[in-house]
Amino acid sequence: MLNEKKPVEQLTETEAAEELAFLASELARHDALYHGQDAPEISDADYDALKRRNDLIEDRFPALIREDSPSRKVGAAPSLTFQPVVHARPMLSLDNTFSDEDARDFVAGVYRFLGKLPDHSIAFTAEPKIDGLSMSLRYENRRLVTAATRGDGTTGENVTANIRTIRMIPQTLPADAPDVVEVRGEIYMAKSDFAALNAEMAAQGRPLYVNPRNTASGSLRQLDAKVTASRKLRFFAYAWGEISAMPAETQFGMVETFKAWGFPVNPLMQRLSSADELLQHYHHIERERPDLDYDIDGVVYKVDRLDLQARLGFRSRSPRWATAHKFPAEQAFTRLKGIDIQVGRTGALTPVARLEPITVGGVVVTNATLHNEDYIRGIGNSGEPIREGRDIRIGDMVIVQRAGDVIPQIVDVVMDERAEGAEPYRFPATCPVCGSHAVRDINEKTGKVDAVRRCTGGFVCRAQAVEHLKHFVSRHAFDIEGLGSKQIEFFFEAEDSAMQIRTAPEIFTLKRRQQKSELTKLENIDGFGKVSVEKLFEAIEKRRTIALHRFIYALGIRHVGETTAKLLARSYGSYDHFGEAMVEAGSLAGDAWNELNSIEGIGEVVARAIVEFYKEPRNLKVVSALLEEVRPESAESRLRRTAPSPARRWSSPGRLKK
Repeated sequence: MLNEKKPVEQLTETEAAEELAFLASELARHDALYHGQDAPEISDADYDALKRRNDLIEDRFPALIREDSPSRKVGAAPSLTFQPVVHARPMLSLDNTFSDEDARDFVAGVYRFLGKLPDHSIAFTAEPKIDGLSMSLRYENRRLVTAATRGDGTTGENVTANIRTIRMIPQTLPADAPDVVEVRGEIYMAKSDFAALNAEMAAQGRPLYVNPRNTASGSLRQLDAKVTASRKLRFFAYAWGEISAMPAETQFGMVETFKAWGFPVNPLMQRLSSADELLQHYHHIERERPDLDYDIDGVVYKVDRLDLQARLGFRSRSPRWATAHKFPAEQAFTRLKGIDIQVGRTGALTPVARLEPITVGGVVVTNATLHNEDYIRGIGNSGEPIREGRDIRIGDMVIVQRAGDVIPQIVDVVMDERAEGAEPYRFPATCPVCGSHAVRDINEKTGKVDAVRRCTGGFVCRAQAVEHLKHFVSRHAFDIEGLGSKQIEFFFEAEDSAMQIRTAPEIFTLKRRQQKSELTKLENIDGFGKVSVEKLFEAIEKRRTIALHRFIYALGIRHVGETTAKLLARSYGSYDHFGEAMVEAGSLAGDAWNELNSIEGIGEVVARAIVEFYKEPRNLKVVSALLEEVRPESAESRLRRTAPSPARRWSSPGRLKK
């Protein structure tokens, strides 16, 4: 946690260099997840905190600024799926401010740089900061010719065919528009359209989308433009790139011109003349935020006159004449009614708070994460007190925080509201699902006790088996249409062996078992029907051939997420090579083990988790049966592998031959 780190002013030069290296790597990883894969792992607030930490260290140790510093980067490298587009003018990011004082400093800094007294003679614009996907639309001779994402700020992705499906984006401009115009703005999905899409997904038994921003970004990156057209994406124009003749002399005038040309612009944008007015408008938008039909995460301030913007110029990656005033994480008070223990596919026992319903940032919250048993007790990851050592008890008045799209969490307790006789919470030592012992492992290398308590029941634990199946059919794994959470639970609990699914291979034998069954047919079960059953079987058949990284990810190996699965697929090339190498690496020594650990991005913790998975005979049995039904496609291998050793060779996909 950042607030557990040593203050920047106390860092030694060596410590600063080490932390800058970590921050460069960590922020690059989060940039790739957010911009390239639409799969962020942390909230915007946590990401901003990492960047602030990096900037503070660089300010104190300017000689340590790295070539790969986050302060020198914008966005992430464009995907190779689409043709690259080099922007005529770079698409830079904005600096962020996080308090009213920071906003006043921005305004004062503009006056200082221009050599003017703060007499309200400089106008600013203020507009909502849309949480979407940045887009540059290039028009030549008043016709749309190219649409490109921001990418890394210099090169983006060509998504012209998909952009043409968005009705509110003009295909042509009026006759008085310049010969060359690049209109820039934000692609987004309305909250109402997002809710309707998720309702449709739920009706089909498919996994729900996480949030409008990621869904909009993923929808725009579809190879089939028909999919983009079905997602009801929208656009706000607010900036420009290359332009052959300026139609206005101010920021506000340019946006008004875009509106006259037929582009949608944000109606909350205003031209204001002082820091007080900017902050008044900021807090007005903050209050309006829950009622808006689109997500925003702050308010953008810009110097209005374009000649003053030109004088102010740019820093390395951001303009001096603009800043984004971000909203703080949203908090509310409510009562903790109870604590439920959920068991995940890796056996982790996760405590979830049941709350009196409360609205936080326009969303009704009834549950919040409690992380682990130490967090409930008021203990941090390193054994240090958090919340000044205050524990969390059932019946407490608690402070709930929601930052962006991250699961709400309880951040503190109101001790004055604690009832007399409230008992400390006792975390279970047995699995609430199967009754097996639940233990906290000790890291052999560090001797540190794991923060997470895990069920030892393995696949005998219904919760782990069901969650593993849900993971197996999830969007980034096998993505089988018609097999959502409810359907998985139905098939798992089925008494009839002809329609029972307890392991992944049984998904692919379902049709054969149904055809041979003399008992109740699936099509006669309420909620199915002949047509839906045929569609389900068709969806299953389509997944008998699957990309290698999806196959590896679907296995549900601890610590192996989508990004790691892609690394493994690119490194080993085929499942035969991968599976053989993981078995050989089981000794934690030798060429196979060293080769696995040499892959950039695969640390020892991940490597151990993978080989432990392959040392378990039950796992090998399931994988072997699965490979009798499906074929993982090979990928181009980065590793030069020798022929399989004669002692350990796959006699058929997934089977070991001694």
